[in-house]
Order: sequence, then C-alpha cells, then structure tokens
Amino acid sequence: MQLRHLLLCSVFIFFVLYAPQPLLGLFARHFSVSPAAAGSLMTATMLPLAIAPLVYGLFLAKRNPLVILKIAMVILAISCVIFTFAPSFNVLLLIRFIQGITLPAALTAMTSYIGVTYQADLLQRNMTLYIGSTIVGGYFGRMLAALFTDFLSWQSFYYVIAIGLVCLAFAIPKPQKTTAIHTPQSPLLYLKQLKSPLVLKLYGAVFCMFFCFAALLNYLPFILQDSFAITNTREIGLVYTGYLVGALASIATPWLLRESSSPWRLLTGVFLFYSLTMLLLMSQQLLLFVIAFTGFCGAMFVIHSSAAPLVNKISTAPASVTNGGYVSFYYSGGALGSLLPGLIYQQHGQVAFMAVLLLVCLIGLALVYLAGRNTTRG
Repeated sequence: MQLRHLLLCSVFIFFVLYAPQPLLGLFARHFSVSPAAAGSLMTATMLPLAIAPLVYGLFLAKRNPLVILKIAMVILAISCVIFTFAPSFNVLLLIRFIQGITLPAALTAMTSYIGVTYQADLLQRNMTLYIGSTIVGGYFGRMLAALFTDFLSWQSFYYVIAIGLVCLAFAIPKPQKTTAIHTPQSPLLYLKQLKSPLVLKLYGAVFCMFFCFAALLNYLPFILQDSFAITNTREIGLVYTGYLVGALASIATPWLLRESSSPWRLLTGVFLFYSLTMLLLMSQQLLLFVIAFTGFCGAMFVIHSSAAPLVNKISTAPASVTNGGYVSFYYSGGALGSLLPGLIYQQHGQVAFMAVLLLVCLIGLALVYLAGRNTTRG
C-alpha cells in the first residue's frame, strides 16, 4: 500500500471522529441538552477508543492490518449515513459509541502498518507524516462540518465522508502474503513488555497532553459563545484555523529533534510552552485568545509527533501492542477531557476550566522531565 493512500485514509477516518465537535452547540440546542451532555458525543467515541486499542493491538499482531483497515472503513461509512437519520440524542450517542469501537481498529492498523513496514529514520519520517495527516483530518473535519452546516446542512458533510471512505477502502490493494510473525501464546506476555518505566511515563504524559487538548477543543464552541458572543458555525469553524499551525509544527518536529540534545529535553520544553498557552487562554480578549489557541495547538502536535515515534523506539513490545497502548492512553485522556472539565466549565466558567487543564498539563510536564532525567543518569 502506498503511503499517500494510507495518509488519505487517515484524513477521512479523522473526519468521522471530529466532525461533530464544532456542531456541539447546534446539537445542544436542537436536542435541548446541556453543554456537558452535548460533549458526551465525543466521550461516547473516545471511551471505546481508550479501552479497545490494546486488545486490537494483540489481535492485529496475528493479522494483516490492511484487511482490518478496509473492514473498519466500510463500517464507519455505514455508520455515518445512519447518523444523519438519528431521531434522538440517545441514538446519536449510540452511533458515536459504535464508531468509537470501530475507530481504534483503523488507527491501530495504520500505525502498526507503518511500524512494521519502516525502520529508523524512515519510521520517524513516515510516523510524522501520518500524524500530519491526522492533523489535516482533524482540522478539515471540523472546518468542513461547520461550513457544510452553514451553507447546506450538517447531514450533507456526512454523506461526503461516507462516499470517500467507501472509495478509499475498496482501493486498498489486496495484501500480499507475508511471513508469519511469532506470537506468544498468552496475551499477558505482551502486556508485561509494556511495564518499562520510561514507556509508562511517556504514556502518562500523552494522557495528560490529550486530556487538555480534547477538553479545550470540545468546549471551544461554548467558550466562543459565552465569552465572545460567537454562535455562527462558520465563524466557529474559522477559529479552528489555528489548528492548522499544528500541521506545520509537526512537520518541523524532526528538525527540532535534531537540534535538541534528546527527545525528552524537547518534550520538556514543549510541555512548558503548552502550559504557558493555557495561562493565556484565560483571557477575555478575543485576539489574545486566538493567538494562544494557535500556540496551544502547535505545542500539542509537536508533543504528539515526538512521542509517537519515541515510544516505538524505546518499547520492546511488538509494534501493534506498543501503538495500541499509545492510542489507548491517548484517548483515555481524550475521553475524560471531553467530559469532566465540561462540568467545571458549566459551574465555574472559563478561568476555572483552564486552571484545571493547566494542572493536568503540569503533571505531564513532570512525567517527561523525570523520564528525561532518569535517562540521562542511566
């Protein structure tokens, strides 16, 4: 499978994950639910994303990831069509949960395919490109959902996603026979390989990083509405433009890694910057808020595009298990971040909301700092 085909699949898969996010305010008004309840549309998808990947990693270790990817994409396409006909908010939640069960199979398949197909510098480069494709999918999934809603209807974008997924799925080439990979008889033998303190510290930092990111991106429409009186979906979509800086930042990650004495040192510095942007995001001035949001997105994606290849280098577990664990911790943070901070926001407002995110970010900073210090001493 050509890398550019894989990256395009990634873009459309992330359309599925993030298209509802700029529409949460619309869903809240249409179905008469609270902001935290509307945010549960993201939680319903991220919760199974948090639980399933490690199991899928074990499953994929014995199967061709391209077959799994094709099946998952077809299921996602069908779910997108059904989503547009949902008669109630509870049905929307159910479909999002089904998508959440399917998405980790696709994500783990893609990262595993890259992990077993490429090595060394090529692994770093292609994993960075993959993460760049997730950024593109995340941004345009949000932006196009907002634009289609403003000019046509929110359902119309879901039809575009479904058609794209089906076309890309059936264009995946028939997998060639490969040499069977020796696998332990017990899944516990895989899990034991993930007990490395360095791996777990990195997983923990990734959890904190995405907790903060998912929380802000989930409740951004409500912050823009309550603090800056922005309610139009097109204008909300335009604020997400700061997200694009993440793509540029992630492309620069290999250069940043070469200029840093170690990946841990880079992660520590970027986590510090990430924390600073959260202080600035407490602002009630729109221009400062948008600038801080742009820096916030850039920092998140540098962390992500540094941590993903790093964990593949330091883990002794199979690539599918390593990446399954990474995706699990990543979306565990997203699942909690998409729900719990919303309760704080409803009760105490923007400043308290950002203070909670800052505290979680500082925990992530401490984890990468301790991991880096222990590595240097070792």
